[in-house]
Amino acid sequence: MVSFIDKAKIKVISGAGGNGALAWRREKYVDKGGPAGGDGGCGGDVYFIATSDMSTLLDFTHKSVYKAQRGENGKNKNCHGKNGEDLYIKMPVGVIVKDLKTNNLIADLNKDGKTVLIAKGGRGGRGNARFATAQKRAPQFCEPGEPAIERELELELKLIADVGLIGMPNAGKSSFISVVSAAKPKIADYPFTTLTPNLGVVKKPQGDGFVIADIPGLIEGASEGLGLGHEFLRHVQRCKLLLHIVDISRDDSLDNYNKINSELEKFDSELAKRKQILVLNKVDLVNEEHSLEIKNEFIKKYNIKDEVFIISTATKHGIDILLNYIYNVIDKIDDIEIKLDIKEDIESLNNDDSDFEITKLNKNTYSVDGGKLKRIASVTDIRNTQQMKRFANIMDSMGVYEGLRECGIKNDDTIIVCGIEFTYDENCY
Repeated sequence: MVSFIDKAKIKVISGAGGNGALAWRREKYVDKGGPAGGDGGCGGDVYFIATSDMSTLLDFTHKSVYKAQRGENGKNKNCHGKNGEDLYIKMPVGVIVKDLKTNNLIADLNKDGKTVLIAKGGRGGRGNARFATAQKRAPQFCEPGEPAIERELELELKLIADVGLIGMPNAGKSSFISVVSAAKPKIADYPFTTLTPNLGVVKKPQGDGFVIADIPGLIEGASEGLGLGHEFLRHVQRCKLLLHIVDISRDDSLDNYNKINSELEKFDSELAKRKQILVLNKVDLVNEEHSLEIKNEFIKKYNIKDEVFIISTATKHGIDILLNYIYNVIDKIDDIEIKLDIKEDIESLNNDDSDFEITKLNKNTYSVDGGKLKRIASVTDIRNTQQMKRFANIMDSMGVYEGLRECGIKNDDTIIVCGIEFTYDENCY
């Protein structure tokens, strides 16, 4: 039996861009060949794609880190590195995605085939051939590739079903879904027999069908965490129609109906407005006259406008009449769109790592560290004047020197930037 998992946490990592190459064209009969360093390849993007082939998040309990392919580094002879392959991760239809760092909802995979970009791969660095100009014919520097994006994500599955079954434990929801579909839920005569939602497909006479979901464990206080209902109430949010099944053989059936509706109202006020059909079950345990009396009590007490159905899942009494009614109304109800506050973090899609941190190590020494500076330092030769000049210009454009002056740096003080050490000259910056 497949376990039903509807929450999971994973990490996704896009591919880093490959570094540009520092190379020169050297051929026997070619004079002054010039720069020939190729560009690095772009890193792979990470996408989520919704598929109806999955119905649980179980796969993500076995693997929690997903990484796209890195771009290849550039090569000599102006050969560019290969782009990293994009990573497509399949998700069940109905998953919503939250970024744990920002707590923002970033995606709602509510349709089969819907594809969402989650983390963009890094751009490949340019080789030194890209920097050649009429004035600078032999550039002695190249660019590093942009870094990968890492995101910690929480996945939450909200089932996509047309009809949701609600009601107290042992009202007969599992029995109903086993009678009208091919689903085979566990059925027993004790509370909380059903521990996870069950899905079944009901075939229509026309040949198509609709999906029905059995939501377990609703009791009074479910919206506050009692019973099992607080774990699964979210699964009725997308249902177009609710079948409220009540055990007609119980003396407290009218009160139970009210308790369940109160929990729906507390959990999501929109659920109270959802079209709901009252189904009085277990008529085989009471006489016909008594069942009609109870039906009239429900209609009078709760001012029910829609038709009320009396059934027995044990004898299948009234099942066909109920299903015919559902066939006629289900297609007339619009699909439910959950109002989610989707906020995609633009910075998470762009590889902006321009932040830096300045630390005063002692009276005359300052350390500067940061993502972009690390990458540039990794392709900078401190023995090459052109490369060091470019490194200094990038630091100036990032505001590093301005930050150092605010920290009180003086002429001839030492600066250590990601392992590169040099002396500060206030006349140069």
